[in-house]
Amino acid sequence: MYENVTYEDILQRMLDRVPNIIDKREGSIIYDALAPAAIELQLMYIEFDVILKETFGDTASREYLIRRAAERGIKPYEASCTILRAISTPANISIPIGARFSLDDLNYVTIEKLADGEYKVQCETAGKIGNKYFGTLIPIEYIAGLETIEITELLIPGEDEEETEALRTRYFETFKTNAYGGNQKDYIQKTNAINGVGATKVTPIWNGGGTVLLTILNSEFNKASDTLIASVQNEIDPTSDGSGVGIAPIGHIVTVNTAEEVPVNISTSITFKDGYSFVTLQSEIIAAIESYLLEIRKGWANESESIVRISLIDAKILNLEGVVDVSNTEINGFSVNLTLNGYEIPILGEISNG
Repeated sequence: MYENVTYEDILQRMLDRVPNIIDKREGSIIYDALAPAAIELQLMYIEFDVILKETFGDTASREYLIRRAAERGIKPYEASCTILRAISTPANISIPIGARFSLDDLNYVTIEKLADGEYKVQCETAGKIGNKYFGTLIPIEYIAGLETIEITELLIPGEDEEETEALRTRYFETFKTNAYGGNQKDYIQKTNAINGVGATKVTPIWNGGGTVLLTILNSEFNKASDTLIASVQNEIDPTSDGSGVGIAPIGHIVTVNTAEEVPVNISTSITFKDGYSFVTLQSEIIAAIESYLLEIRKGWANESESIVRISLIDAKILNLEGVVDVSNTEINGFSVNLTLNGYEIPILGEISNG
């Protein structure tokens, strides 16, 4: 608003108010007296602009957006730690809860015994970085009799601290529909706030009056594990009898499940430039199509059905360096788009080039 108010403009306005009978040239006494004040006034106008930007939710920086969002009862989701399944051998060796292990640059700690030779381990570093690594763990302290222990499965994904633009979106969403007393928006907000949950779809009265179905994806927008489902169920409605013990209001019987994965098998005919082939570009092709399917999964919660489009698959492949043309693309053996219902999500199956 004040970006056009410059030092030169301010100084000139000040000089214009001085009678012309006084010397106002640069270097004169009156000029030298007014110039420092003009600089200070310009700095004041710059601060005015900053204050205006920080006042409103659409332009506020992270620090002041957090303060603005707090007025609506919203705070950024904190970073959370990844929880994984680890298998040890021999199975009859008991590993103490709290035992620490390392893998690459990360450390892990056992938090629960699931069965003989099977443990929940938690990454000590919060954030998505803990979702990336699988393989053999190295004990930080000696454990007698332990031969191997290996991370085999992601149970609850870790999440980074909520990004500024995601927080800004949630802030403005509060002005559209109020989350209140177990309405759909209330369930969505409170379920998505649970560590490891990335998306929630609410189905009211799905099995009679008072019943609510929550279908969730994990924070990486994949099918939720049984451990994550159980964790959300325990938070929302642990007794499943309408008693209101959890987050769910009295009278609501909530069931938590996850979406069904539908493999997307793709066959296509790709023409390559000289020096390129399906073998050399296979990893890029897989990454491009996986990014497209991830886009669909990210929008899944807001759609009644999802459509995997052949034209967009072709476009993703055509954008790759080394690809000349794409034709005869089929999904699961058919040359038509794949339509999924509201409780299904696409995952990449096999890709073949013929």
